[in-house]
Amino acid sequence: MFLKPKIQEVIVLSVGGSLIVPNGGIDVKFLRDFNDFIRKHIKKGRKFFIVIGGGQTARNFIDAGKRIVDQMPDEELDWLGIHGTRLNAHLIRTIFRDIAHPRIITKYDRRAFGIKEPVIIGAGWEPGWSTDYDAVLLARDYNASVIINLSNIDYVYNKDPNVYKDAKPIKKTTWQYFETLVGQEWVPGTSAPFDPVASQLAKRHGITVIITNGHKFKNLENILNGESFKGTVITPYKIDATFYDRDYFEGDKSEYAWAYTQSFFGRFLNSLVNLYRAAWIAWVIKPKNCLDVGCGTGLLVKNLRKFGIEAYGIEISQYALDRADKQVKPYLKFGDITKIPYEADTFDVVVTFDVLEHLERSKLRRAIDESVRVSRKYAIHKVFTNENYYLRWFHKNDFSHLSVLSKHFWLKMFQYIDDAVIVRKLLFRLPSFFETIFILRKKTS
Repeated sequence: MFLKPKIQEVIVLSVGGSLIVPNGGIDVKFLRDFNDFIRKHIKKGRKFFIVIGGGQTARNFIDAGKRIVDQMPDEELDWLGIHGTRLNAHLIRTIFRDIAHPRIITKYDRRAFGIKEPVIIGAGWEPGWSTDYDAVLLARDYNASVIINLSNIDYVYNKDPNVYKDAKPIKKTTWQYFETLVGQEWVPGTSAPFDPVASQLAKRHGITVIITNGHKFKNLENILNGESFKGTVITPYKIDATFYDRDYFEGDKSEYAWAYTQSFFGRFLNSLVNLYRAAWIAWVIKPKNCLDVGCGTGLLVKNLRKFGIEAYGIEISQYALDRADKQVKPYLKFGDITKIPYEADTFDVVVTFDVLEHLERSKLRRAIDESVRVSRKYAIHKVFTNENYYLRWFHKNDFSHLSVLSKHFWLKMFQYIDDAVIVRKLLFRLPSFFETIFILRKKTS
């Protein structure tokens, strides 16, 4: 039996007004391409909240107000900019009139219920906050899988590349460092890549933002599909699944540490869970051999071998491997899920338990492809999703969770894998409230 998606993936786009109205003229080509792109991805089951910036339209009104009235209050200047965003938003809503919610969102103080349309357009709200801030509120309220900020640049730089030849593109950084670039105060008409107040809100709610070039739709598609892309990723976290990532740009490189600690109850529960997983794999899947990707200290591998399965594990944390039981160490090795150190078709089943959500979005597709490549029959992935409220209660502050997305996102992701199909036979599934598990069966040539 094949799984059918029921929940739409929610994506928030913060569209810079400079894309719509560059230098005061409307970019019709961009709007046509944007129209085609959104409609294409709606057919794939995605739902878009699109927040429109003011761009040159808003700045023209603000500049005119400053020139005509001396010392015009910031609040009045903000209102001029807000109405500029609403004019731009009305144009976008008209383009999507057959599939968009009929009302443009201009208030963000409460969540709206009963919105069934796949496209919802938002504009500016109140003085003191930009449309970037509004986008963060939508992401928080509707559990969006990502905020993508579309501008006219490929990357954010550590300083103005038009002025400084040694300016460096930032591929990944934290909100803490980003604040040093944009400051902490909002100024009407500012053209920061992501506004200071919105940045603080995103940091507080643990939201990741990707800033990328809105003209490059293939690159935007790669972001949505979990493939490699160009863009600046800003995250509230300083570590990923490697536990020793040094790729974050923070001026001077910083060192990151991770402590592998557990309470007595935690160790007992972890042992019980791994014993259950080993028993289920042995009795239901019945493989001759198995690879546990992201094996940690090898507890699952140890239990699988007790059931007579030739089990192995790979782990990217040397810290964890060093603390594995000496009996299981010979069957574990250092390895990256995006480049699994085994030949194709080596294992009857490849499993990951709570691994994929620790990867950045750009690594997801490659990781899943690798799990299918080295398997002969099945690849099983247990993933921490937005629907797992039971786990969210206990892991809401887990800094290593970089891709906690919706169940529907993962369904679509797995459906894109060419060499496998999603199945649910052989599987007793707990409700999504507790856990989300996907089984991929490899296609035979």
